[in-house]
Order: sequence, then C-alpha cells, then structure tokens
Amino acid sequence: MTTAQPVTEAVQPPFRRGPSLGFNTRVSFSDDRGPRQGLRDGVELFTAAEALGYQSGWVYQRHFDHYLSSPLPFLAAVGQHTRRIRLGTAVLPMRYQDPVLLAEAAGTTDLLVGDDRLELAVATGANATFDAVFGAVDTDARTEAHRRQARFLAAVGGEVLHTVDGPGQGAPVGTELRVTPHSPGLRSRIRQGAASVGSALRAAELGIGLITGTVLHDLAEGETFGQYQARVIDAYRTAWRRAHRTEPPPVAVAASILPATTAELREVYAAYDLQRRTEGMHASRPKGALEPVVTGDLPAGVRISPVFHGDPDEVAEAVLADPGLAAADEVVLFLPPAFGLARNVRLLTDLAHTAESALGWSPEGRGETTP
Repeated sequence: MTTAQPVTEAVQPPFRRGPSLGFNTRVSFSDDRGPRQGLRDGVELFTAAEALGYQSGWVYQRHFDHYLSSPLPFLAAVGQHTRRIRLGTAVLPMRYQDPVLLAEAAGTTDLLVGDDRLELAVATGANATFDAVFGAVDTDARTEAHRRQARFLAAVGGEVLHTVDGPGQGAPVGTELRVTPHSPGLRSRIRQGAASVGSALRAAELGIGLITGTVLHDLAEGETFGQYQARVIDAYRTAWRRAHRTEPPPVAVAASILPATTAELREVYAAYDLQRRTEGMHASRPKGALEPVVTGDLPAGVRISPVFHGDPDEVAEAVLADPGLAAADEVVLFLPPAFGLARNVRLLTDLAHTAESALGWSPEGRGETTP
C-alpha cells in the first residue's frame, strides 16, 4: 500500500472546514453488457451512494470510448432517482464545448434536478485533440478553451450575449438575448478542474470553485503529489481572499482510496495500484475500451495520484498523513473504471465505514428513501 508520510505540524486535520465525501465515476460499459446497462448501473450507483450518506457524485466526460460522453442528460436522469446528493461533472473539457449550448443544457439540467444540486467542473487543458472531429481553430487549444470558458460563464450567469441590431435576426431590434431557461445561482456552482497552480489562480480570478484531479502538472523536483496538491489549494485560497475579500468556496480533491476488508479485495486493489503505476491514467479499462497509446511514463513535472490501499486502518493512517487530502474540504473517491456495479458499491460502503470511524466523516441522510 502507499506509505504514509510523516505528519508535521503544518498539516491540518482532514476535512478541516467540514466533512464531505464524494465519488467520481466514468459510467463505463463493457462490450458484453453494453451502454444501456452501463447507464442504468450508473444511476443505481448514485442511488446507492446517496443511501450510504455520500454528499456528492461526479461524472467524467470522455468521447469515442466505453465511457460517458454526455454527462448532463445522465445527471438529469439521476436527479429523478435521488433527492439529496449533489451531482457534478468532473470535468467538462471546454475546448470541445459550444459555450452557449452548454449553458442552455446546464440550466435545463439544473432546473430538472432541483434544490441547487448541480455542480459543473470544467477544464481548459489541451491534452486530448479531436480537431478532426470537432473542428480546428485559429488559436492554440488552451487559448480557445479559455475563450469558450469565459463565454460559458457569461451565458450561464444570465448576461446579455447579443443585442439585436437589425432586421432578420429573429427578434425585434433592441432585444437583449440571454440564455433560457436561466437557473439563478448556477454560476456560483461552477468549478475549475485544476491540475496546476496556474489553473487554480485562474479559478480564483474568475470567481469560481476548485476541484483538483488525479493528475497534476508542474511539480517541483522532489515534491510529492500530496505536497503539490496542498500548494495548489493554498494558492487558490490566498488568491481568492485577495481578489474577493471573502472566504473561498469549499475545495474538492479526487483521490484513490481503497480500504480492503477481505483478502480478495486486498489483492484486487494491489493489482489496480500496480496497473496504475505502470500504465498511468490509462489503467483499469472496461472490456472493449480502446487500447492506450501512452504508457505509464509521464513527462517531467507530471504526476498521478497515489493509490491508498490496504487494511482500513492502514489506509486511514496514510490518508491522515497526506497534506493534499488534509487541505481539502471534500474528498472525492475516484472509482476504477473497470470495476462493475457490485464492486463499486462495495468500495463505497467500505470507504464510508472507514471514513466515519477513522476520518471524522459524518454521513448525510443515511437511511432516507429516494423516490
């Protein structure tokens, strides 16, 4: 399992600003079960997590493979089967989104889900390139992603996008065009998916929340993943306070935390850890998923998160000692994509028990029935 780092006086206790626990699933599907069953299993996973007291559930967008490609319709469906758990995207890559259409879909989804439960994490990185499908742009991918992000934030916030200034534009001259339906408050529930200090500073500048993932960039030589994650979070909070003169929103971090309650699970989780260390972010693929082109070798300054696995007490000790997790307001369990529904529910159950007994977490609404 991951070896715990020594706890220093600088490390804060975990969940220091209020305990919150979530999970992240790619809503994957295998060739033998198919996408219909994969989507249904995804909905069932959310209902099971809500019954266990999880505060949030997140989904990832991935195109052209055995994973969820359109998160908002899925979350709208989940919203009809749940009543409390917050529903989020982590993340939506802005380079390949039409910002106005995304704002319309987001507003519709938020109103269908209700109770201010929808949270959208977006990213402006440029790792994957699908220009041949989505169309090339005149600028570089990151600049284009920043432009689209700014347009999306304006649209989802209800700003005027265009004033009709002539005939033939579908409305009387002088009409101010805004996204409809508009969901008030959704703009305050947008986050930046940040993999670096620079991205975190941009989130603070834009006045949006922050979530860090399982891949980080620009680490200093000798710096651990957790140490850099804590540095990213501190930079965000400091910049937020300086820019807005208020306390920043809660920060979420994704992590691989796998407490094993049986010998079989210890072997399964150890094998996943080995695969992740050798294949990197391409580890754990459902049957039929595309074979990765990239190996586990990562560029200088790039790291993937460690896998905390082993007996529950060992896992809790390692989590308590990790500075990145200690700095977070919410820890989001990254579910291995190849795990099926039963194994994912077992993992959520075991983590909930471990977090409650050893990490100071309190389940929310456990035992409530859902519609």
